[in-house]
Order: sequence, then structure tokens, then C-alpha cells
Amino acid sequence: MLPTGSRHDAPQGGFDFENCLRNSTIEENPSSLGLQPPKARKTGTTIAGVVYKDGVILGADRRATDDMVVADKNCAKIHYISDNIYCCGAGVAADAEYVTQLLSSNLAIHALSSGRPPRVCTATRMLKQLLYRYQGHIGASIILGGIDVRGAHLTSVHPHGSTGKTPFTALGETQATVVLLFIWLSAPLSQLEDAKHLVTEAITAGILCDLGSGSGVDLCVITREGAKVLRGYTQTATKGQR
Repeated sequence: MLPTGSRHDAPQGGFDFENCLRNSTIEENPSSLGLQPPKARKTGTTIAGVVYKDGVILGADRRATDDMVVADKNCAKIHYISDNIYCCGAGVAADAEYVTQLLSSNLAIHALSSGRPPRVCTATRMLKQLLYRYQGHIGASIILGGIDVRGAHLTSVHPHGSTGKTPFTALGETQATVVLLFIWLSAPLSQLEDAKHLVTEAITAGILCDLGSGSGVDLCVITREGAKVLRGYTQTATKGQR
């Protein structure tokens, strides 16, 4: 049993500022304690996607970073795979760009040889086999979305080749996943505007909670009529006048 009056007693409510005191102590004299002060949170790109009644919507932020330096404020993270399949890329920008271009080329060759439009499961299999072959050394996390004869599909593909098929998903900032889960469970998605609002809210939450994401939100709407990329759908933060 724990002694009475220990820190492991049941919480009584209110706020606990012990971490603030700890942080200030470390910042005042970090070398003597052998510790480093806490750094700003940075998990990188925020990407998300949802399946709704008529198709799939993908979303991504527009900031590309190199460590703590903003390298590009208007980076395109939504990539073309085929006319009915698009994807969002996170991780190492060069790896994501290379992987998506290679996948697009291989899928076009496959469609020409088979004489049929490409399916999302085919793209997923090609992508996961490529990433698994390199055992995670290709630092690309992909959310693949599209619509084919089997309906709308949304798949997340991780750098080691593992995949997961879900009606909604997010990679990068965890706050985006929380927003998706909360809104999705509160009301089912049926309309286009509701789905666009959900993805926008999820990406915006990631932008506001993480220095590695920023600038605004890009969306891609994929339906049976075709796909439409909405560049600059929202502008999260603008530079004020001097």
C-alpha cells in the first residue's frame, strides 16, 4: 500500500503547477543538473482524410520545415496518383515526392497493360511492398484515398510498409486525430460541406498545436465525377502590417 499523504493519492481537482516550477529550475541552471530545458513541440506535417457518402476528402497543411527552420510556406503535400486516386505525403519531403511519382508511373503502366482503371487496393499493395523493401529507410508516411468500382477507400501507409484502412485517419500531429474522432463519433458524415469542415478543423488543430505545421489547409475532393484539388482552401495565419 502507498503511504498516506503521498503524491499518488487520488486527485482532488484544480491545477497542478509543479511542472512549471520544474521547468523554471532547469532553465535557471541546466548544466549543474545535467538536464536540458523542454523544447517547443514539433512533430512535422499534419495530414488527414475522411470517407463520406459520395467520396473521399484529403487534407494537408502547407508548411515544410528543416529542423526548426521553415523551408517553404506554400508546399504542396497532396500528390496526384491517378485520375481517381490521390494521396497526402508526410515525413521526408524528397522521399514522399519520389515515392508518389514512382507509384503514379507504375500504376499508369498497370492500367495500360490491364485495360482497366486502377483500383485503390492495387496502389496500396504497390506502395506497401516498396516501403517494406527498404525497411523504413524511406521516410514517407502516406494517406492514400480514392474511389473505384468497389467504392470509396482511405488507407494510411507507414514508412515500414504497414497499412490500415479506416473511414477517417490522420498522421503527424495527434491533435488532428482527436478532432476527427470527436466530430466523427458525434455525427455521421453525409454531406460534402460537413466532410470538408471536418478535415479543415482537424488540420487546423494540428497547425495550432505544432510548430512543424502551418500556413493553411489544402483539400482534395475525390468523387465519381472526378477529383478536385483546392489549393489554399484556408489561410490559418497571415503576416500583419508593420
